[in-house]
Amino acid sequence: MKQSMIINGKAHEITVDGDMPLLWFLRDNLEFTGTKFGCGSGLCGACTVHVDGQAIRSCITPVSTLVDKKITTIEGLSEKGDHPLQKAWLNNNVPQCGYCQAGQIMNAASLLAVNAAPTEAEIDTAMQGNICRCGTYQRIKKAIVEAADTLSKEV
Repeated sequence: MKQSMIINGKAHEITVDGDMPLLWFLRDNLEFTGTKFGCGSGLCGACTVHVDGQAIRSCITPVSTLVDKKITTIEGLSEKGDHPLQKAWLNNNVPQCGYCQAGQIMNAASLLAVNAAPTEAEIDTAMQGNICRCGTYQRIKKAIVEAADTLSKEV
């Protein structure tokens, strides 16, 4: 029986060893290169994607654990790249080197999916595992608040 997972709304057959981390399946097999390799240990957050709506570290998640799961990458967050978080990131000049930003945005999107109006302390707690070498944490927080405000007006 063929095993597959849904990535950005499309079924993808798992054609690799089940121990392969999702990160490498996404990047090397499917060419979804928005998800970045950072530490390889699940500590920095650069590889963050959603599995069934939850933020996970794709560098330490084997594809064998994802059969019939729905995975969303930064490429699938918004078809046109106009998710309120992506817009807020630009409005607040968040990226410097930009390397961690896909993981930051995916983690923030997971937060806003369960907490539409997080406090600054809740944002700090939720984003704690995502490291930004450039130190744009204050702008990241400001962008999340802005995106939450935008999302609340869309409802």
